[in-house]
Amino acid sequence: MEQAITKVVVVGGGFAGINLIKKLAKDRNFQVTLVDINNYNFFPPLLYQVATAFIEPSSISYPYRRLFQEKENLRFHMGCFIRVNPDQNTIDTDKGTISYDHLVLCIGTETNYFGMENVKQNSLPMKTINDALKLRNHLLLNMEKAVRTEDVAKKEKYLNIVIAGGGPTGVEVAGMLAEMGRNIAVKEYPEIKDLTSHIYLIDAGPVLLGPMSKKSQEEATKVLQRLGVHIVLNTAVKDYVDDKVILGDGKTIPTNVLIWASGVTGREVKGLPEGSVGRGRRINVDEYNKVIGTSNIYALGDLCLQLTDKNFPNGHPQLAQVAIQQGSLLAKNLKNLYYRKPLVPFTYNDKGSLAIISKYKAVADLPKLFFKGFFAWLVWLFIHIIPLVGFRNKVKLSFSWLWSFLTNDPTLRLIIRPDKEEAK
Repeated sequence: MEQAITKVVVVGGGFAGINLIKKLAKDRNFQVTLVDINNYNFFPPLLYQVATAFIEPSSISYPYRRLFQEKENLRFHMGCFIRVNPDQNTIDTDKGTISYDHLVLCIGTETNYFGMENVKQNSLPMKTINDALKLRNHLLLNMEKAVRTEDVAKKEKYLNIVIAGGGPTGVEVAGMLAEMGRNIAVKEYPEIKDLTSHIYLIDAGPVLLGPMSKKSQEEATKVLQRLGVHIVLNTAVKDYVDDKVILGDGKTIPTNVLIWASGVTGREVKGLPEGSVGRGRRINVDEYNKVIGTSNIYALGDLCLQLTDKNFPNGHPQLAQVAIQQGSLLAKNLKNLYYRKPLVPFTYNDKGSLAIISKYKAVADLPKLFFKGFFAWLVWLFIHIIPLVGFRNKVKLSFSWLWSFLTNDPTLRLIIRPDKEEAK
C-alpha cells in the first residue's frame, strides 16, 4: 500500500529551516511549507555590516519564492506565527491556519533586555534587517546633527556610541565603527576630529569574547584599544535614561546611541505542553530534536535546548553551525521515519569559532589550533561567503568587500526614509 505524502511545516527560514528544506526538496514524498514573517532569508552574522553602511541589505538577503522556483513540493506562507495546536496538528498564523504531519520550529531568539524597560524602549538591537537599517540611519543622522551644533554637550551626546555586550557581535561592531571613524569620518566630516575616541564597549564579564580562547580575548582587547575604543569590563549597563547610559558602578555616559548586543532569549511558542520550555526560554528536545512531551513537533537551532549530547551536557552553543547541522540531520531523520529506517541521534561537530575585530584583523579558535591576523581575517571572509543563499549574492558580496577594503570608502552612507522626529 502506497504511503501518503507527508506534510512538513517549517516555521522560520533561518539556517536550520533552510538547510532542512533543501534536504527535503528533492523527495516528492514530502510536501514542505515554510512559514516566515519576512518573504526573504537573510544572513544574521553580517547584519552589523549593514548597520555600519559597509554592505547593502540585498547582499545578505534572498527571496524565499525565488529559492523555491521549480520545486513543486515546496510552498511559502508569509505570516506571523501565533501558536501551535498539538491536538489538532495545526498552527495559527495571522493569515490563517495550516495543518501538518510534522512541525519544525526554527524561529530562533529575540533580544534579552533583562527586564530593563528603558533599555528595551530606547536602545538599538541588531536582530533583523529592519533593525540594521534603523541603526544605520540613526548613526548617520547623529553625525549630521553633531556637525551642525556648536553646543559641546550635545556634540558629545551625538558622537558617543555605547555598545553593550563584548561577545563576537559587540567586538565586530566596535571594530567596524572604529575603522570607519579612522578611514571615512575624517574625510567626510572634517568638523569631527576623532570619532574613534567616542566608542565605548561595555561588558559585565571580565573579558571580551567570553566563549573564545584566552589568546582570542587578548588579541581582541589589544586591537580595539589600539584603534581607540574604550573597553569597560566587569561593569553592566543598568539603565538608559534621558540620553545617558547608567553603568553598574554609578558612572554615566551621555549618548544618543546605545547598541544592545548583550544577550538573547528564546522566542515564545504558545501552545506547547507544560514542561517543554527550559532555561532561557529555549525548548527542551530529545536526541532527535523532538520537543519533549510531543510526538511530531521538533525544534532546531538557537531555539532548542538539547542535553543529550555527551560533549555538550549543558546544551549547544547558539551558533549557526549547530542550526545548520541540526537542520540537515532532521531532514535525514524525517526521511528515515517515512522509509521506516532507524533514527540517528544528533551530535554536534564543533568546527571552531571565528571573530573579526577590524580590517585585516581576526581571530580563529579551531580544534587544537589558534591563529590570528590577516590569515584569520581571510578565513573569516571565506567562511561567511559560503553559507549565503544565491550565487549572485556570493559574487556581489565578494566584489563589495573587495572594493570597500581596498578603497576604505564604501558608498552606502545613504539616509533613506528616516523617522521625521529623529531627523530634526
